[in-house]
Amino acid sequence: VQLQASGGGLVQAGGSLRLSCTASRSIFSINMGWYRQAPGKQREWVAAITTGGDTAYSGSVKGRFTISRDNAKNTVYLEMNSLKLEDTGVYYCVVLPLTQRSSWGQGTQVTVSS
Repeated sequence: VQLQASGGGLVQAGGSLRLSCTASRSIFSINMGWYRQAPGKQREWVAAITTGGDTAYSGSVKGRFTISRDNAKNTVYLEMNSLKLEDTGVYYCVVLPLTQRSSWGQGTQVTVSS
């Protein structure tokens, strides 16, 4: 499945952004996740959502980010509130679980300024 992330941009600290990830086919039976990669750092897991709608978050974003899905639109969202400087990075959506053949796509850049 091909994934296209969008919705990134430049936002001030404390602001909000909503990322979207649209798949090339149905995601009804697919668990999905968001990862991010800050400059000079390794890619890190951010959030996940199961086919049944159960969600999980990394400790650094829990309470500020919300992952959701709209199967009818083949789209997964990441609502990001109370953004911090350390949230800056390229955000990727991905099919879970990860495999060696996981496709990351181009990601979408999020830049949080002071």
